[in-house]
Formats: sequence, structure tokens, C-alpha cells
Amino acid sequence: MIAWRTMKPDDIRAHLRREPFQPIRVYICEGLKCEVRHPELMPVTRTEVVIAIDPGDDGIPERKVFCDPVHITRIEPVNGTKRKPQGK
Repeated sequence: MIAWRTMKPDDIRAHLRREPFQPIRVYICEGLKCEVRHPELMPVTRTEVVIAIDPGDDGIPERKVFCDPVHITRIEPVNGTKRKPQGK
């Protein structure tokens, strides 16, 4: 059995508020990973995180993922500036 370390909303928001902001990769316990290239693309509340996926050149996301903050298991910086595929 895998023991997941879950993140609290304040932990997640701390990553989004770092100055200067560095893009992050967010891992969700079901195996999904998403890249967040701007802090406004990931609003966080006490009960829900919304991650905007695949913003185009116009900055408008193609889709979004909703999850409970407890399902976010890891956040890490994205190295480089190249966009990477989303999903599993």
C-alpha cells in the first residue's frame, strides 16, 4: 500500500505565490500530472483546486481539472520553458 503525503491549500498557495513565479508541475494521486505556467491558472480554495490545462498562445485554456487539495501529492518546478504534454 502506498502512503500518500497530501498537501494543504496553504502549501499549494505558497508555491503559487513565490516571487518570481516559476512554472510548476502538479502531481495528483491518481497519476495525473499538470503543468502550471502562471499562478492565475490554478485557483485554490479550501475544498477545491482548479487547474487550467493547455493555454494556447492567446492564454485561454483548452480545458480544466478539478480536484480536492488532499489529492495533490507533489509539486515540483518545471525546468526550462518548453511546454510539455499534459496527462498521464
